Amino acid sequence: MRRFLPFLACAALVAVPRAGYAQITAGTGTAAGDDTQSTSVGAVIFYDYTYTKSPKITDAAGNVVSPSAFNLVRTYINIQGRISHVISYRITPDISRLGLSGNSLDGSLLYRVKYGFAQFALDDWTGAWRQTWVRMGVQQTPYIDSQEGVYRYRFQGTLFGERDGGLSSSDAGISFHTNIPNSYGDFHIGLYNGEGYAKAEANNQQALMVRGTLRPMPTGGALARTIKINAFYLGDHVVRDAERSRFITSATVEQPHFNAGIEYLRRTDQPLPTSAKTNADGVSFFVTPVFKQKGHGPEALIRVDSYRPNTDNKDGRQTRLIAGLAYWFAHPSGNATAAWLLDYEQVTFKNISGVKQQKVALHGLINF
Repeated sequence: MRRFLPFLACAALVAVPRAGYAQITAGTGTAAGDDTQSTSVGAVIFYDYTYTKSPKITDAAGNVVSPSAFNLVRTYINIQGRISHVISYRITPDISRLGLSGNSLDGSLLYRVKYGFAQFALDDWTGAWRQTWVRMGVQQTPYIDSQEGVYRYRFQGTLFGERDGGLSSSDAGISFHTNIPNSYGDFHIGLYNGEGYAKAEANNQQALMVRGTLRPMPTGGALARTIKINAFYLGDHVVRDAERSRFITSATVEQPHFNAGIEYLRRTDQPLPTSAKTNADGVSFFVTPVFKQKGHGPEALIRVDSYRPNTDNKDGRQTRLIAGLAYWFAHPSGNATAAWLLDYEQVTFKNISGVKQQKVALHGLINF
C-alpha cells in the first residue's frame, strides 16, 4: 500500500475543481496560464582551506603531520526551465572526488548528476492548496531540502540528519508536495530508491519519505509567525525484512537578527533479517546571530550535536561543537550570495580520554 500513497494523493487532488488563472504556478514565479518557455543557468560553489589539528597522520616519509588542504567540496551547475506553466525541469551536475585505488583517475574531480527531474504543477486544479506539484526523477529529499533555508551554513558541512542520520539530500523517485492553506505549513511525501543519488537501487526495496511542517501561528506576532514544527519519517529496508528507518522532529525560528533550530533524531539499521537491529539517537541545536542585516555583513554560527551511535551503549556518546564567524558579502540585486566562514570544529567521545577530532577551516560560498 505504501508504494501507491503518492499516486493516490495526486489523483485525489487532480479531482479538485479548477482554480482561477490569477494564481502563481508552483516553483516558476509566473502567472498560471503563461506558457512562455524559459531556461536559466546558475551555479553553487563550496570551497575551503582546512587544517586538521587532530588526529594527526603519518606521511609517506614516516613524518607525523597535521593534514591541511585546499578543497573544492561542491560545484553545481543549475539548469532550470519550463516547457509550459504546468511542466518544468531541473538538471544539476555535481562534482565528486573519485577514489579508485591504483587507478589513473584516483583522486580526480568528476561530475555526476545531483538533480535531474521533471515537475508537474497542479495549481490549476487544487484551489487554495498552492505550490502543489509532482516530481519524478533524481530530486531533493523532503527533510534536508526544507532545513537548508533555515540552516544557511551547509557550505561548512552537512546537516545533522545527513552527518549522523545517514540521510541523503537527493535521491531518485517520485514525490508530491503541497502548501497548507493560509500559510499553516506544507506537506511533502515521496517514494524513493533509498540509496541516495550517488548509488543505484540494489534490489526491490524502495523508501517512503514523509515530511510535514506546521506553522502554528502564521498570523501571530513577529516571533510567533516564524516558528515552524517539522516531523519527518523514512521507512525503508536494506533487503526484505531488514529495517532501515529514520524519525526526526524539529522546531525552527527565523528572525531578522538570528535563525535557530533544535532537532531530535532516531535511526534504526539492520543489515540482514538475521542481524540484530542497531538503534541510534541524538539531539542537535544551532543558532546564527546576525550583527547587521541577514545576508549582508557579519554573522556567527554556533552548533552543538550530541549523538549516540548505539543506544545500548550508554558510554558511546559523541559530541560535536561548531563555532565560527562569517561575513556575507553585499550584492546589489537578485538572489546571488557570497560568504566566508572561519570556523572551528571539534568532536569528542565520552569515556575515551584524549581522543578528539579538531579542525580549523576557512569556508567559502558562491551561489547565483
